[in-house]
Amino acid sequence: MTEPDDHALAAKPQETTPVDGAAESKPSAEPDAAEKLRVLTAEYEAKMDEVADLITRVRHEINNPLTGVLGQAQLLLREDLSERAKKRAETIEALAIRIRDIVAQLRQVQKTSRS
Repeated sequence: MTEPDDHALAAKPQETTPVDGAAESKPSAEPDAAEKLRVLTAEYEAKMDEVADLITRVRHEINNPLTGVLGQAQLLLREDLSERAKKRAETIEALAIRIRDIVAQLRQVQKTSRS
């Protein structure tokens, strides 16, 4: 029988098995892509919550005085006014309704950002 060559043994890398069956892990300079995605998603969701909260506050701050302006314009239109005053009250009412509709659209944005 022939004996193994010392050079052949030296050239062959030795295999090592992990302790307790644990897989060897490569050192990583960056977190893996899944972790990056989780972090970015959490940041995005936090920002969207902030936007939704801001929209809620803005809607509230606009709606409260707007309701008063619209109500007062509508009360004025019930009175006996000159043509000029009536035209101005109608303009105030129309613009208040326009703002009310814009604020209502913010509710849709708010719902979308909370989803």
